This record gives sequence, structure tokens and C-alpha cells, in this order.
Amino acid sequence: MTKWTADDVTDRTGTTVIVTGANSGLGAQVARVLAGAGARVVLACRDPGKARAVADTIVGDTEVRTLDLADLSSVRAFADGVADDVDVLINNAGVMGVPKGTTTDGFEGHFGTNHLGTFALTGLLLDRVRDRVVTVSSGLHRLGRIDDDLNWERRRYQRWLAYGQSKLANLLFAYELDRQLSAAGRSTGSVAAHPGVAATEGQRRDRSLQGKILAGGPAQSPRMGALPILYAATVPGLDGVCVGPDGLLQRRGHPTTVRTSRSSRNAELAADLWARSERLTGVRYSLARL
Repeated sequence: MTKWTADDVTDRTGTTVIVTGANSGLGAQVARVLAGAGARVVLACRDPGKARAVADTIVGDTEVRTLDLADLSSVRAFADGVADDVDVLINNAGVMGVPKGTTTDGFEGHFGTNHLGTFALTGLLLDRVRDRVVTVSSGLHRLGRIDDDLNWERRRYQRWLAYGQSKLANLLFAYELDRQLSAAGRSTGSVAAHPGVAATEGQRRDRSLQGKILAGGPAQSPRMGALPILYAATVPGLDGVCVGPDGLLQRRGHPTTVRTSRSSRNAELAADLWARSERLTGVRYSLARL
């Protein structure tokens, strides 16, 4: 059976895609492939200088815009500057395994950046997204739990558990967004994706024994790690699923739909997290039929 690769991305001429965190690694590779297929790609990044350096290497139509998911004022400014409709929003940006810290708005770094920033951005742009929202999670979502201490104010901080919490939140959000879009009769879909173990900037920075154990062996290239995201962004009929690698334990391989944890599929937990996220960010979704 033939495996799906970037060569299977269909012609994207006439479409616009926003890729957050496209200044390196997976995001840069996703932007490169989609622009090469004819899409207009907006590289939405915290560091516009790094993003422009990537854009200069891409053959195709690109635009660089500043977006810092760890600062809700930056998220709002970015969304206010998106005047036209977009076809696909790819929520790829995030932080991984960082020491304890807070975002500009006072949220724990992983949760505030990876989930709340993504939640706010999607809510502010949703009425302008025509095709789908792709939200990037991780196999380490299985380490996470959602409880009353989302900011790690009472628990002893453990960075990989905090990262897992944020990635579980990404999945809960992606699935709940699809449920709400479907209930509202909207044609826009929501898809989750995870890259398996990929050689990202975050993984290269982490030299700890714990990080190596969690990685479970050598990482695959960004070219391979980007495939589940590209698949989720371009293949029809994927609403409400997660795409990941087809290899052992979803660590490596070519893209396919994959199973995620029972917690990630808990609709009651997702609805509660959604309500809490609206309160924390001040972004309330309007999901009436367009």
C-alpha cells in the first residue's frame, strides 16, 4: 500500500493558510509545502525576523506577521489585522518542556501559550475560516490531566506534566470545536494532528534524561513530522479526528487517523474546559450558522 507523502498535497492555488509558529521546524516545513502547492501562506510568528529568514527560502506567496500566543493583546492585534477570509488555520505554535513561568497575562507558560493563546486566536478568527482549523497536539497528551489547578499554583511544578496538560487541552478543544461547529450547521471543520517524535527546536534544546526517555528513541525529521499536519490540513473528510504517524505507538511513520486517550474524548470535560477558557481569555465564540 502506498504511503501518503507531501507529494500527495493537491493544488492549493487560490487558498490562504495561516500557520502559527512557522519560523522553524514543523511549521516552517508545513509553510514550505503549502506555498509550493500554490497556497498563499501567512507565517504567524513571535519572532518576525526568524520568520522572514524562513520565508526568504520558500518559493511561493508568503507573508510574515507578528503573533505571540503568550500575550493575548498580541493575539487580538493579529486577529484584527486579518481582513480577508482564510481557508485553513493551522494552530502549530507552542512551547515544550520549558521551566515554570507565566505568560504576559499571568497563566502558566504551557497552558497559557499552547491552549489559551490558541483558543483565543481561533475564536477571534473563526468566522473568517472557510474550510478547517487544524490544532497540533502531541502523543504526550496522555501525561496530562485537567483539574482545578490549571496554573500549577498548588501542585509541585513538573514541566513535562504541564506540557502534557496543555496538549490534552489542545485535543479537548479540537474535538469540542468540531462538535459545536457541527451542531451549528457550519461547514468549517476542526481536525487535530500530532507529529509523533520529531526533531523540533524544542526537542533539540531539551538535553534532560527525562526528555530523552519521553522521546523514546531517535526523532524523525521535520519533513516526516510535518506530514500529519499537512494531511490534516488538506485531505477531505477528516472533521473531528486526530491524524498522527502510523508507526509503533504513533511515534514515527506516515500519516493516518489515530486513537487518542479516553480523557481527550470526554465531552463533559471538554465543555467545562471550553467555558473556563472563555472566562480566562475573554474570548466568547459565536457559532450561529453563517
